[in-house]
Amino acid sequence: MNESFYKDILDSLNDGIYFVNRRREVLYWNKAAEQLSGYTAEEMLGKRCADNTLNHVDENGRNLCRRGCPLAGCMRDGESRNVNVFMHHKDGHRVPVSIRSLPMRDEEGKIVGSVEIFSDRSHTMAISSEVEALRQATVTDPLTGIGNRRQADISLNSFGNAWRQNKVPFGVLYVDIDNFKSVNDRWGHDVGDRVIKAVSSTLIATLRPTDVACRWGGDEFVVFLPNISEGGLVAVGKRLVLLLRESWIELDGETVSFTASVGGAMSRFGDHACDVMARADAQLYMSKKSGRNCFHHEEELREAS
Repeated sequence: MNESFYKDILDSLNDGIYFVNRRREVLYWNKAAEQLSGYTAEEMLGKRCADNTLNHVDENGRNLCRRGCPLAGCMRDGESRNVNVFMHHKDGHRVPVSIRSLPMRDEEGKIVGSVEIFSDRSHTMAISSEVEALRQATVTDPLTGIGNRRQADISLNSFGNAWRQNKVPFGVLYVDIDNFKSVNDRWGHDVGDRVIKAVSSTLIATLRPTDVACRWGGDEFVVFLPNISEGGLVAVGKRLVLLLRESWIELDGETVSFTASVGGAMSRFGDHACDVMARADAQLYMSKKSGRNCFHHEEELREAS
């Protein structure tokens, strides 16, 4: 069988394939390589693959042609390489590809070059993005954009494990909008939704990047604050009450004001995560019992005893 027979086979494949010699000069460039890169065989043959053509970069933006070239690596040690990269297309954009580089040997077993096989992984990346979007949808409250109850359960389990295994403390705040039923009854559910979104926005603006705010359900929210002190928890709880007390929404020339009650608790020795939640919920009840629009926490009980 002559050389054209094998060339026809390689040109019929969906994967891009090219050969280089020890100087990394391109000796062969198949049809799929033309389609995936935009460069024709005439443009590539005789050129070095590192001469600002394919210009592979990894997912961190590191230029592999300058250091870490898979082709050079497999010619150096005889080992194959599998890596995901972004290839430069002739039109200027980057194409995500999976590449496999293998050494080429002569009859005596001496490495004389390398072959690279590359395939477009745009579809795989799109599927991964869709899966991540679906995952996010399952843990996100559609009205507010913050975590939902499922996210709260996941976060509680995570912070609870960190406390039990590594003694990383965490605090919990329960936030409940005061007299929310009256808001809905007087202004309607659309206004009630605006109040809920305003509260969630205030939570996000108040918290640290490491904190997690979730809508627990209806007009209730729960906040997880990892690696925080009792004093830090108290400061956040009081600040939330004050900020919400000074918040309102405009409606046809009228002002709709709202407040919230907040209860807080810290992790303790021997706690399960649900214990901290239960104590924070009890403190929320104390805030409501005290007239609402205030913050209660466990330390107050210990100070009073």
